[in-house]
Amino acid sequence: MLVLYILLGILALLILLSLIAPKTYLVSRSIEIAKPKKDVFNYLKSLKKQDEWSPWGKRDPNMEKKFTGTDGEVGAVSYWKGNKEVGEGEQEITKIVDGERIESQLRFLKPWKSTSDAFITTEAVGTDKTKVIWGFSGNNKFPMSIMMLFMSMDKMIGKDFEEGLDSLKAIMEK
Repeated sequence: MLVLYILLGILALLILLSLIAPKTYLVSRSIEIAKPKKDVFNYLKSLKKQDEWSPWGKRDPNMEKKFTGTDGEVGAVSYWKGNKEVGEGEQEITKIVDGERIESQLRFLKPWKSTSDAFITTEAVGTDKTKVIWGFSGNNKFPMSIMMLFMSMDKMIGKDFEEGLDSLKAIMEK
């Protein structure tokens, strides 16, 4: 009988935690780049050029990469397979609002399967200055949602976004 009460207690705790756990996440960072918006946007929409400033490319220089579709256009796909730190997955451009926003879907295959929506926006801050916002969002599914009560997606990924944006700024302002 005691075992039954313990099991019911654990089940009740799991149900309670799943009810209060965050169901979604959004992580984004921004930076200002001393270049005209048009130049920055045209550079950003290329999946191949994103590899130049992505923090994950630096973590596995031997990563396997494949590109399909026309780079910089809706439907272009970048596939990667790397070490444990970068995993395996693909990014597909799903929408481009010319000069304003690039949206893509990130499909992670390893170390675990998940899907997130990524975006990059550009905003003129002057004639020759552009604000870039890079982020991604998604849904926390059970049991990952419960884990997110004790972990922060922002803390896990935010520093990577900052590192990537710093690299982007250095490349663009050369």
